Amino acid sequence: MPTSFTETPRDLAFVLSEANRTLSREPITIVSGSGVVKAGTVLGKVTASGKYTPSPNASTVGKEGAETATAIAAYEVDATSVDVATVGITNDAEVKKPMLVYDSTVNDDTKKATKLTQLRAVTIKAR
Repeated sequence: MPTSFTETPRDLAFVLSEANRTLSREPITIVSGSGVVKAGTVLGKVTASGKYTPSPNASTVGKEGAETATAIAAYEVDATSVDVATVGITNDAEVKKPMLVYDSTVNDDTKKATKLTQLRAVTIKAR
């Protein structure tokens, strides 16, 4: 009987280039309740806590500010029931557009283009 596997995005596989050493990376915290956040997920920063979550299309109660994309998750983490410390790509990087992962509310090309424009504002360029 054949065995099949589902491969999830590999850690940092979405990065084309970044600033020397680890200048493009910063320690970040993914807020509890975000679920499994895959590597390459476009993130927004919650204004009240300074923690990150997948960047939704519009403001979400309790996660105001996160609707603006400001980082990308470098590694897959499970923040279903607890905050998780990890690393994010936060500036000065080029990333592979087809490998980016978006919140379920970012479900069409126009919304994705908006997220890419927001990332460009923090010097992350998708190619």
